[in-house]
Amino acid sequence: MLNTAVPGPLLAMGCFRTSPSHSWIYPTVILCLFGFFSMMRPSEPFLIPYLSGPDKNLTSSEITNEIFPVWTYSYLVLLLPVFVLTDYVRYKPVIILQGISFIVTWLLLLFGQGVKTMQVVEFFYGMVTATEVAYYAYIYSVVSPEHYQKVSGYCRSVTLVAYTAASVLAQILVSLANLPYFYLNVISLVSVSMAFLLSLFLPMPQKSMFFHAKPSKEVQKPSNKNGVLGEPQEGEAPGCKEEKPTSEISTTLENPDDGLLSSLKPKNLALRVFMQWFQDLKECYSSKRLFYWSLWWAFSTAGFNQILNYVQVLWDYKAPSQNSSVYNGAVEALATFGGAVAAFAVGCVKVNWDLLGELALAIFSVANAGALFLMHYTTNIWACYAGYLIFKSSYMLLITIAVFQIAVNLSVERYALVFGINTFIALVIQTIVTVIVVDQRGLNLPISIQFLVYGSYFAVIAGIFLMRSVYIIYAAKCQKKVQSSATSQNPYGPHPEEPRDVIMGTKL
Repeated sequence: MLNTAVPGPLLAMGCFRTSPSHSWIYPTVILCLFGFFSMMRPSEPFLIPYLSGPDKNLTSSEITNEIFPVWTYSYLVLLLPVFVLTDYVRYKPVIILQGISFIVTWLLLLFGQGVKTMQVVEFFYGMVTATEVAYYAYIYSVVSPEHYQKVSGYCRSVTLVAYTAASVLAQILVSLANLPYFYLNVISLVSVSMAFLLSLFLPMPQKSMFFHAKPSKEVQKPSNKNGVLGEPQEGEAPGCKEEKPTSEISTTLENPDDGLLSSLKPKNLALRVFMQWFQDLKECYSSKRLFYWSLWWAFSTAGFNQILNYVQVLWDYKAPSQNSSVYNGAVEALATFGGAVAAFAVGCVKVNWDLLGELALAIFSVANAGALFLMHYTTNIWACYAGYLIFKSSYMLLITIAVFQIAVNLSVERYALVFGINTFIALVIQTIVTVIVVDQRGLNLPISIQFLVYGSYFAVIAGIFLMRSVYIIYAAKCQKKVQSSATSQNPYGPHPEEPRDVIMGTKL
């Protein structure tokens, strides 16, 4: 619906530049269109049948143990440098780099041959995923804080819609039109090329969160009604509530007279920003609640990425694509839709996440482990598909809760930093798992056994958070009894606190 408001990028640029009150609309439209075309890749649900089919003629062992691990390694190596570069060059160049990486990836997929070429494909796809941070960070530099939640919702929703539409289109083309997998990749190449062209029309931001921050008097936090950045809760890290944003602190330290970070020498600026990042992370992770939510996020995201990377290999093992019908597109569309519904339901349910949040993490981690065990033990491809639907929906529900629980305590600068570090830690964990379980230099396990390992991995996560949730609930009840007893002995004294405040004393 957004693209109907703008007849064309050039006309839109002229219109919205003259209207400051609508200055957020043009970059939002272009960014959403970029997100749609970059995710409109119908070839992805059928990547393994394409690689193992007559087009590339690669074996399952080559795909699993030699090609796919390169993505994990390149993503890990590139993430932190790209994270810093993204802020330093002000987002747009990195978004353009992502568009170029998309094009190179699909050109090699279409016309390259052999294991080495496919490893290069995985490297460039690692560049694609590493530069994704620029897509979500860009908007905070070109719109005012009151639009953050709205625009973030648009950007995330459009990518979800595009991925679902691409999966449905792929399944229709394969099942009904009998289209070869090669042409699905041609459609993907056209789509990502459109995304690259759109990235050129994005306005260049004049500021960024860290290296090109505005003067301190212009730094402001979003209003509480944004939801994601509302009032800080109890148990937050010291300084996460009222601490100045990173950009403001760095500004004040270097030049209190004019307050411009741009006046600093590059080396001094970089050093001060890195030192401030370290201090921010130390303070934020000192919050036990934020620390444990981040811990779950890192470990679960590592497992989730691993499943996403190798699930098509498992499907091809259970029901070889050369001998049976493939419904990967339909399954991916249903899983994405189910995850979206689950994530949406989070906002409609009133739950005391301080008390029951970690119990929810434990319960749904048990569901994830059960789904993965089912995918390992079953010989029926439909049961395997069902396990994947359960797994992806559960993860998307929980990650939505985790993102909110972490972000609600932090300023924009700090939650961008915490999210980036959490993602990096997840990649480190995923790399360790890949080296041990998948890589030919490690255990080099067959794909079916890998999913037994992944199921056990999530079972351990579930056990850890189940024990923590039992302790939290038990400690909360004990605290409540103590306060009730104190009140009964001193009826004129202070009344017991609300449950939210009672829980504060139970956090480890």
